[in-house]
Amino acid sequence: MANGEGANNQYIGSGQLQAAVYLRSIARPVAGARITISDSITNTVLEELVTNESGLAPVVTLPAPPLEFSLNPDEPRPFSQYNLMVQQEGDPEVQIEHVQIYPDSLAIQNVILKAEEQNIVIPYPVLWGDFPPKIPEAEVKELPFPSDLVVLPKPVIPEFVVVHAGAPSNSAAPEYTVGYRDYLKNVASSEIYTTWGREALKANILAIGSFTLNRVFTEWYRGKGFGFTITNSTAYDQAFTYGRTIYDEISDVVDEVFTTYITRANIMQPLFTQYSDGRKVVRAGWLSQWGSQELAKQGYTAEQILKYYYGQDIIFKQAEKVQGIPMSFPGYVLKLGASGEEVRMIQRQINAISKNYPAIPKVAVDGVYGSGTQAAVKKFQEIFKLPVTGEVNFPTWYEISNVYVAVEKLA
Repeated sequence: MANGEGANNQYIGSGQLQAAVYLRSIARPVAGARITISDSITNTVLEELVTNESGLAPVVTLPAPPLEFSLNPDEPRPFSQYNLMVQQEGDPEVQIEHVQIYPDSLAIQNVILKAEEQNIVIPYPVLWGDFPPKIPEAEVKELPFPSDLVVLPKPVIPEFVVVHAGAPSNSAAPEYTVGYRDYLKNVASSEIYTTWGREALKANILAIGSFTLNRVFTEWYRGKGFGFTITNSTAYDQAFTYGRTIYDEISDVVDEVFTTYITRANIMQPLFTQYSDGRKVVRAGWLSQWGSQELAKQGYTAEQILKYYYGQDIIFKQAEKVQGIPMSFPGYVLKLGASGEEVRMIQRQINAISKNYPAIPKVAVDGVYGSGTQAAVKKFQEIFKLPVTGEVNFPTWYEISNVYVAVEKLA
C-alpha cells in the first residue's frame, strides 16, 4: 500500500488544517511565511496562505473520509493526505508530505524553518500502517538498589526526552531532543486516531505517558550504554515521527493529563504500560487500542478502561515536579479577582512572551488578576490552541511556562 494511495477529492467528509511557522523554536514565530497546500496525488494546488504576526496561517477546510472509517476497524483508510510547502525569503524551503486530515478534527502542523530536516515525509499511523509489534518486557523493571543508574528519587516529568529514530543498535539513526508534552502528542498522533472518544484518547495517552516515564525513571537505555531516552521503533518502544502533524483533540488531552502516570501500590516506578492494536496483535495484560475505543463507546471512563486491561489494582499518581519550568501549578485556577505571587508570575511571563508575540497585550505586573490580565490570557489561549476562557487552569499554566522558557532561552 503506497503512502500516497487514494485521491482526496473522492471524500464526502471534511477536516481542518492550521499551520504554524517558527524560525528555530516556538519562541520565534515567523510572520509573512508563504504556505502552499496541494493534493498528495495530483499535486494540484488547493490553498496558498500567509502567516500572521503570531506565525499562524488561516484555518482551512479540506476533504476527508467519512467519520465512521476511523471509529471501527476493518474500514477503508480513515484520513486524507496533503502536501505542504513553506517558504520564507532567506530561509530554506520546507516540504512536508502526507499530512493526514481526519474528519471533524483540527490538524496542527508546526513548521520549523531552520530545523534539522527540511523534507519531512509523514508515515501512516500505526493502526493503518505496517509496523513491527512490540517485543514484550516486564511491566516492572528489576533494578539493583541502591543503583547509580536510577538518578531520580521519585518520578518527575522531564523537560525533554531524546528520541533515537531507529532500533537501539542502529548507531547511524538520527536523534531528536523533544519537549516531553510534544513527545506525547507526537506519539499519540502516530499511534491512534484523534476521532476516537475522549475517554479512549485519555486511556491511551495515560498508557503512552506511563510507558515513557518508566523509560525515564529507570534510565533504561542509558543503563545499557546508550545516550538516548527512548527509540521510535515499535518493536521496542513507541512510534514517533519528527515533524509530524498533531491533532487538537489529542493535544487537549495531553495538556490535561501529562503529569499523571499509572503504577501499583507496592512500587515506586511508573508501570511499563505495554499495548497493542488489539486486532493484528492481542496480548493478555496489555491495553488493546481498538478495544479501548470499543469500551469508550460502551461508556467506560479512561480509568475503567485502563483497569480492564492492566488490573483493578492499578493506581494513578501525579508527578511531584515538572522539570524546566519556573513554578509548578498551584493547584487552583487563576481567574478574574485572584491575587498573589502566582498572578504576578503569570503577568511577568505574559509580558515576556508578548515581546515575540505582539498580538498579546502587555499587562501591569501588580499581582491582581484584572480585565487586562484576562484579555492577555485569552489572546495567549487563542494563539496556542487552548480553550479561550481567560482563566489560567492546569493546561494554560504549563503552556505559558513552556513558551516563556523558550522565549527566555532565546533571549
